[in-house]
Amino acid sequence: MLTTGSLAAGQESVPETTPPPAQTEDIETQRLDDLIPQSAAENPDDWAAGRSDDGPEEDLAEPESIKVELDASYELGNPFDIEGALNELGIAEPEKLTADPDLPSFADIDSPTLVDLPDLAEFDLSDQLVLAFPAEAGRFPEEAEFIARFRALSAIEALGSEEDTVPQLAARARTDADLLNAMLRNYGYYNGEVIRQLSGGRRGFSDEAESNGEPAVDRDPKVRFDVLPGPRYTFGAVDLGILDALPESERAPLLEAFGISSGDPIYADRIVSGGSRLRFALGQNGYPFGEVGAPDLLIDHSREEGDLTLPVDPGGRFVFGDVTSDDPEFLSGRHLGRIARFDAGDLYQTGMQADLRRAILATGLVSSVAITPRAVTPPEGEEPGEVALDVEIERAPLRTISGAIGFGTQDGFKLEGAWEHRNLFPPEGALRLRGIIGTREQLASVTFRRSNFRARDQILTFDAFASAIETEAVDARTVALRGSFERVSNLLFQKPLSWQLGAEVLYTDERNRVTDGVELPRQEFLIGGLFGRATLDGSDDLLDPRSGYRLTLFAEPEVSRTLGEVSTYLRARADASYYQPLGNIVFAARFAVATVVGADLDDIAPSRRLYSGGGGSVRGFAFQAIGPRNEFDEPEGGRSLLEAAVEARIPTGLFDGAIEVVPFFDLGSISSEARPDFDVVRVGAGVGARYKTSFGPIRVDVGVPVNPTEFDAPVVVYVSLGQAF
Repeated sequence: MLTTGSLAAGQESVPETTPPPAQTEDIETQRLDDLIPQSAAENPDDWAAGRSDDGPEEDLAEPESIKVELDASYELGNPFDIEGALNELGIAEPEKLTADPDLPSFADIDSPTLVDLPDLAEFDLSDQLVLAFPAEAGRFPEEAEFIARFRALSAIEALGSEEDTVPQLAARARTDADLLNAMLRNYGYYNGEVIRQLSGGRRGFSDEAESNGEPAVDRDPKVRFDVLPGPRYTFGAVDLGILDALPESERAPLLEAFGISSGDPIYADRIVSGGSRLRFALGQNGYPFGEVGAPDLLIDHSREEGDLTLPVDPGGRFVFGDVTSDDPEFLSGRHLGRIARFDAGDLYQTGMQADLRRAILATGLVSSVAITPRAVTPPEGEEPGEVALDVEIERAPLRTISGAIGFGTQDGFKLEGAWEHRNLFPPEGALRLRGIIGTREQLASVTFRRSNFRARDQILTFDAFASAIETEAVDARTVALRGSFERVSNLLFQKPLSWQLGAEVLYTDERNRVTDGVELPRQEFLIGGLFGRATLDGSDDLLDPRSGYRLTLFAEPEVSRTLGEVSTYLRARADASYYQPLGNIVFAARFAVATVVGADLDDIAPSRRLYSGGGGSVRGFAFQAIGPRNEFDEPEGGRSLLEAAVEARIPTGLFDGAIEVVPFFDLGSISSEARPDFDVVRVGAGVGARYKTSFGPIRVDVGVPVNPTEFDAPVVVYVSLGQAF
């Protein structure tokens, strides 16, 4: 039974009635005519405002109540039975419309296909992030670099969390979509498209959970980006300003350094790096005042090209002039000119200016250096101008006090101290005082050292010392004066040839206990000699070579007086090493041979004889422990030496590749004769570790003697800086 209520404001309830059917149609017609008069159809605006042509505006706030009387016995059928309701009202059912094949369906309109997607390959960056790229080979050659770069910059990757809400992830997805579009343009894909899809983040069932009737769980939200690069744009016109007006011989190396030509694929990073290379190339080719402006790239989508404009002003070509110092009493401009690796009149090079700055810092006398080129004479026609280098320096502390204390199983206790003034005699004249007090060694020395003497990396040294040393092989009290002049190789300037020339004179009182089975007292020696050393270096690194070779030759003719007898002899030695990489492993080999020719063993002071054993020769044996022994089982040294060593330097990947494992095999032989007779041959083997640092590898080797004697320890450990050879 249906109970009606008021139809408009102010209407009252109506008792239930049952009108005859014919009367219902008349009542309905009357109600529609009253509510919507003909004037409303002719002038709907006036009717809506309450005005009509028949009279004044009506007050619609209180419409006239219309009462509809219904039969109390009337029953309403199923309210969802539309067909039955229409029949009750006498309205015919409308005919169904036939589908028009030319019109799209509502599903097609709701989900239109915007692009024709190619086959895509997915890359899962994380549980929340997926990238998809065209699967066709060569379609996007920068894919690997693109993914790595996006991973480093992605907001989802940087801030992502398993507890992220859908709105949080959606916000980051919008940021990442902008990033991907910017990256596509960076690689030259100006017509690319990024399609963003967000899924999950709602309650749902897994297949297994649904089959088991388990409750719904929250699905983790995930973002997928379909990256469609499109065609890659290329460089169109390339305008480098005044640079195009230079002669071909001067312009060619600059264009080669810039490295961008018309037709090359656009890559924004190449524009930046090319500008930096061009700026450096200007300085390297005689243009100290060259300027490179900001680049401008104009994209033409119709040509799929970008026109690049990079304003370049070379600023004139110059050669080096004088080097001036703002503190000439400390480091004069003349001395700084000697340090430089260029001469006046050489074409200006930025690299040579930077090298001079590093060399000045390497003296250890200054804390900061600033070098400014200054035009002295301008270029005229094809003649370059001249530029002076003004050097501003700030002095560093010049005095150093250092000390060390230690203990070793072979050396016992040792206390060492030193004082140094690095510029007591300008320029670069250093004075060093050094002393050692120890169980087996005592030393007092005074050293004068002039660095960069008359040229770069040339050193003049005078050294006077008094020492007392006692090892298993040598017991000597010595007073000596030594001088040398050398050209050294260093980390800043590794040279293919380095050399040393020098002279020394010394007085030494040494133990020489046994001769032909007869014990003798200590013996005095007065020795003088001239020595020379040369090194050919074809290796790729001074402290940690991986390829190449080294060859060092040493010779020193000496005159020795002892017990009223004068002896002359030659001490000579050759060391060779070779380095060969095989993949990531470096195989290294060393060979050494030495001899003392011209005197018997008894006429040679024990401190001038040859010995083997230790971390720098045969690992697994103690220092100077290899060789013939006297009746007191003390190593007495020899007149010939032969050593060989091989090792493999194997990276481990630990600590970002800083750790190497190094198995090694060494052997050595010492003979009393001037030529090796292999009467005494010792073999050592073991394994070591190298920890790579910025100043060279730290070495730890553990060696064992393969054929030990009763005097050799079962295991020997060596710790030092740098490779063994």
